[in-house]
Amino acid sequence: MTQLTITDIFIYPVKSLAGIRLDKAEVQGKGLRFDRRWMLIDDQGAAMTQREYPAMALFKVAINDDTLSIVYSRQGTIISTNGFSIKTSGDSESIKAKIWNDNVEVTEVDRAVSDWFSRHLKATCKLVSFPEANARPVDPKYQVHNEHVSLADAYPFLIIGQSSLDDLNARLAEAVPMNRFRPNFVFTGGDAFIEDTWNDISIGSVRFRGVKKCARCVLPTVNQDTAEKGVEPLRTLTAYRKVDNKVYFGQNLVALGKGVVAVGDPVVMQA
Repeated sequence: MTQLTITDIFIYPVKSLAGIRLDKAEVQGKGLRFDRRWMLIDDQGAAMTQREYPAMALFKVAINDDTLSIVYSRQGTIISTNGFSIKTSGDSESIKAKIWNDNVEVTEVDRAVSDWFSRHLKATCKLVSFPEANARPVDPKYQVHNEHVSLADAYPFLIIGQSSLDDLNARLAEAVPMNRFRPNFVFTGGDAFIEDTWNDISIGSVRFRGVKKCARCVLPTVNQDTAEKGVEPLRTLTAYRKVDNKVYFGQNLVALGKGVVAVGDPVVMQA
């Protein structure tokens, strides 16, 4: 059997902003540590994403010690920077927010940080934190042990095979990078879309379960370097990855345990 190996691990601390590549990450109940624990909400309290605000791709994120730093840049030029302390994030009064069909309790990080985002996005918004203790259950249809999720769209983890992206890029006039699909884990080895069929797997010492193939929206059509929105790769995926009016790419996971996963870890099918 072909060896399957983790080659990339990503977190996206602020929902729909740029991700961070890690060498290793801690698996927690709601997802990887710091993954989508913050988000921007509009003046109605709804989650903001690149679907409606593609310029969100231009905000690059880093975590250094206890500070989450954000750099806003266009065409490689830094326009502005900001940041906040992770330790003090979300100490303010609880407010209600909506992410898809879920209502969640969040707290505003800092009014000045919210104003900074509002200026650059040209839309009134707040940066909010989702405390670890606050509830957001995974769809009961796909729960294994009453799992919860952070501010990701619906599931705590997403895995995609490099072979799947290679298969897609072979069909495109211009190849797209993996960052269009915002996975947590990327692996090499195996056939294209092998992850579609996965049930129980382990990554290193941590066990996961594949619960649902990932249905894709228009977000992969946003260039993560320029924020330009096109028709690919969704148009090509629609031609051969559409089932029951949904286009699938990647596999959603829930964790059956906790621990640390690292680049180089094997991915092993479990009986």
